[in-house]
Order: sequence, then C-alpha cells, then structure tokens
Amino acid sequence: MALREHRPSVVRVASSVSTAPIFAVWAPIPLRVEVVANGERHPMHEDGGWWKREIRDAHGGDIDYAFILDGREPVPDPRSPHQPYGVHGPSRTVRHAAFRWTDAEWQAPPLETGVVYEIHVGTFTSEGTFDAAIQRLDHLVQLGVTHVEMMPVAAFPGARGWGYDGVALWAPHHGYGGPGGLKRLVDACHAHGLAVVLDVVYNHFGPAGNHLGQFGPYFTPRYRTPWGDAVNLDGEGSDEVRRFLCDNALMWVRDYHMDGLRLDAVHAFVDTSAIPLLEQLSETIDDFEERTGRYVVLIAESDLNDPRVVRARRAYGCGIDAQWSDDFHHALHVALTGERSGYYADFSGMRDVVRALSDSWVYTGQYSQHRGRRHGRPPVDVPRSRFFGYLQNHDQIGNRARGDRTSHLLSPQYLRIAAALVLTAPFIPLLFQGEEWGASAPFQYFVDHDDPALAVAIRDGRRREFAAFGWQPDDVPDPQAVETYERSKLDWREAERTEHASLLDWYRRLITLRRTFHELGCGTSGNPEAVWDESAQTLLVRRGAFTIACNLAPVDRLTDLAGGRQVLLASAPGVVPAGAATVLPPGSVTIFRDGS
Repeated sequence: MALREHRPSVVRVASSVSTAPIFAVWAPIPLRVEVVANGERHPMHEDGGWWKREIRDAHGGDIDYAFILDGREPVPDPRSPHQPYGVHGPSRTVRHAAFRWTDAEWQAPPLETGVVYEIHVGTFTSEGTFDAAIQRLDHLVQLGVTHVEMMPVAAFPGARGWGYDGVALWAPHHGYGGPGGLKRLVDACHAHGLAVVLDVVYNHFGPAGNHLGQFGPYFTPRYRTPWGDAVNLDGEGSDEVRRFLCDNALMWVRDYHMDGLRLDAVHAFVDTSAIPLLEQLSETIDDFEERTGRYVVLIAESDLNDPRVVRARRAYGCGIDAQWSDDFHHALHVALTGERSGYYADFSGMRDVVRALSDSWVYTGQYSQHRGRRHGRPPVDVPRSRFFGYLQNHDQIGNRARGDRTSHLLSPQYLRIAAALVLTAPFIPLLFQGEEWGASAPFQYFVDHDDPALAVAIRDGRRREFAAFGWQPDDVPDPQAVETYERSKLDWREAERTEHASLLDWYRRLITLRRTFHELGCGTSGNPEAVWDESAQTLLVRRGAFTIACNLAPVDRLTDLAGGRQVLLASAPGVVPAGAATVLPPGSVTIFRDGS
C-alpha cells in the first residue's frame, strides 16, 4: 500500500523571503472555513476538502488559533498540537524542532526481552505531572523494568481522567505538562535506559469537546459501539479518517520519540475494508522504521483471540507486534481468588492457567458461557513473545466497583505465587504501577466533566452496572468526586515499609532471574510443561532446566521432584530437595534449576 503524504494542520513553510505558518484542516462538510489566529479572522481557501491559509504577519512564538465553520463559534483544530486552555478552548501551535533532545543514540530494547510497567501519569505521583514522573524513574530501573507504558495522555475534558475519553488526539494533556513536559519525560526515560510506549485510542472519541463531526465524516451511523457512533473506517470519506489516525501514530513516534504505541480495544473497530486499519497502521510504522532506523512496536488490546492480529502481513495478518492476552490473567485470577462472576465465569482456575501457558489462550474455538457462543481460534505458529501476561492492569483493577488491587484480594503468600507465575511465564510481563510493593491505593474510575448532566449519567450508569453484581449505589465511588481521584494516587512511602519492601524485593529478584536466564523469559525452550494436581493443590511448571513449583495448600506437600536441584528463589523457608522427593512449604513458590 502506498503511503500518502503526511499533512499536518500547522506547518512552517520556509522561503527565501520569510517563514510564515500555513494553517490547514480537512473539512469537507462546511461551505466556508475561517481561521482565527491571535485574535484575527482570515478566510481559508478550499482544495479537495482541505482548507488552507498562510498568514504572513503571524510571526514570533507560538500562535493561539481556532477554526470557524460556516460562521459558527470557533472550535479547536482536529489536529491541534496543544490545548493549553482545555479541550473547549483554542489550539496553539508547537515548534517541535525547538526542543533539545539528548537521545540521538537511543534504541529501544526488543520487546520480547522486556518487562513492561504501566503507569497513569495523573496518579503515578502526588503531583500527577510528566515532570514529577521523572523523579521515579530510578525506582523503575532498580526494579528491572525496560519499558514504561503510559495510559492515554491525549487531551481530555477537565483536569483528571483515565484518558480514554480523549478528543484532541494530537495534544498532550495540558494538566500533565503539555507537549514540553511529555518530551522531557520521554527524553529522561531514554537517558535511564527505559523505552516508552503510549496508549492511544482510535476506536472512539470522548463525548465532551468532540467537534470532529462538524468538520467531516469522522463517524458513521451505520455501526454502533458502546460509546456511540463508530469511527468511520470503511465508508465514504474514510480514506482521510484513516489517514488522520495513521498520521497521529506517526506524530507520537516522530515528534515525541515514542518507542511504541498500545492500541486500545481494537476489537471495537468496525472495519470491512480489504486492508483493515490495523494493517495500514503496521505498514505506516514499518515505513517509519525503514526511513529512520528506529525500532518501534505496535501492541494491540484485543479480546478476539484471533491470531491474525499479530500475524505478519505477508502471512495475511495485520502485522501487529504483540497483544494483551486476557485469558492468562482471567485464569490466574480465578485460580487465586476463586471469583467466578462476569467474564470470570468462563474460567476454571489452575487448569486454565496450564492451558494458557501451553496454548497462549484458553479459548481457541470452544463454547464460551459468558459470550453464549464459540470464541477464539488456535494461535498456530504464533510465538508466545507476541502476547502479554499480567496479574494486574488498569482495566482489571478499574473494572471493579471499588478499584480493588490484587493486593487487596490475596494473602502475601499468594501474591508471591502470582508474581512468580507472571514473571517466569513465556509471555511479555506487564506490571501495573505500585503492584511491585502491594500498593494499598485502589485504582478507581474517575472523570472531571463540566457538564453536570454528563457527570450524573456516568455516575448512575456505573452504579447500575455494578448493581447486577449485588453492589449498593453508595458502595460504588462517584467518578466525578475529587476524592475518587485522590485516593487512587500512589503513596510512595509505602515501598519503604517492611511488609511492602519485602514484596518489592521479591519482584526485583524475580525480574533479575528472568533477565539472567533466557529460559525463564520469552525463550525458545518449547512449550512449558505444566502439571496441576487438583487434590494436592500443587502446580509444577517446567521450562527447560528450570521448574517453578507452587504449593497452594495450607500444609506441606511432597512432590516427585528428585534431589540434585539448585534452589534459585523460594518465597518461604523449608524447601527440602532431597532423595526422590521435595518438600514444598504451604502457600509457597520455589524456582529450581537442574544440577547443583
């Protein structure tokens, strides 16, 4: 597929006489478009659905501007690089070339050798800014993290939110520190040896501050999503809509030096095109890699269990590098907590953990009770390094009524077992901020809408959702309340307290083992050999010369592991490898290596 020329909204055009900005916007719907720049209105000229205007007298510094469509109220630029006054205010130009990057020699490590750490900028620190996050990068390096994955930072309504209701996809949220703050954070991450992956949302736009429908056919009424009309990916005018999204992806990796993008909920794309958007995004990023020599990854969130998402394009796949794999999480969560409500009803516990370790997914075409239909397809010949494995992430915590973390649900012993299974699995491990020390702060759903009716609708909708699970309305935190946001912030002092420091040390040692021994990572040691003994409540996972032995019972268990093994790491004292059997303490996990 030939790539079309990248056309940003605002560019600087040099000539032998002067340098003046050209404003451009795709707007095939209005009959007349004006740009108001620094308080002055200028008519624009139409060319194939694009409206343009060079303003020679708008010199010196960045420019505040907006577009006026058919004489109505000014609205922000769909490709606005900065929204300093919020999503309802005017846009501002950004001179990306003025930032002094220090990462000229930087190259991100391969994702399959990595440990990924997900953060929400607003709750990662008490200040909730890009610059404040820089102060915590040493902690991530000491933990052994290689990639920082940021939840969406594109401008969204209000001062606080998860970021999945963004409407200005090209503008880093002003409350976090805007374009300059994001660049400083990415540059600092690279200086610390950390790659950066940004979560982007292309399946829908937020309800507040969304003016795209006034410009062009960005949405289609032919399909519906949980958030309203679907993004127009396959109807009339969709070429420019898809280019809008692909150019946005390019902008993040080019102007902000992102090392990868995580594509939110790609299963919500409704796209009947012969070349789906995912494939076009993959080719767009591959072309960027070829031109720059930089290694960039695309990661999809998908609950389709469809291997075509991560198959190479030459094998008639979409060419996405990796994807989140909920089956492993769901199976592990059920095994350790016993919860079976909602989508957990499809999972039986450790038997499904064994299946996920062996087959990457639990559902590969069999009947799903939760969905009421068959689900999935076998990921034949797709390496496990294309899948993420995790115990926690923002969804699995925030989808709970009170935003409970796994540390609120499991004993310290089970937390260590869970961490060991995640960090020795053949998947790319993903950790959620604070998981490594058992943070007590929940991660609750929060918003900040200035429309009272919208805020009430979100609150009541969330309460209705959880009423089906027996929750009373007052038990579900109000997303609009400032307190809901504040209680979700990490308390970094906890990491130094004895009970938290012990778990943190456990995570550090597990990550060190994974990075030291190739066979405990996304290696090529073949399928893990996992055996679950239901009656004894023991799980043995064999990975080459290594064995991960878990005892979930409340008493000592004997296993048939023969002596002569080296104990690399044990969560509890009392492991006795001797003779023809090994004693495993109750509620423990031990990692053995063949030989002494």
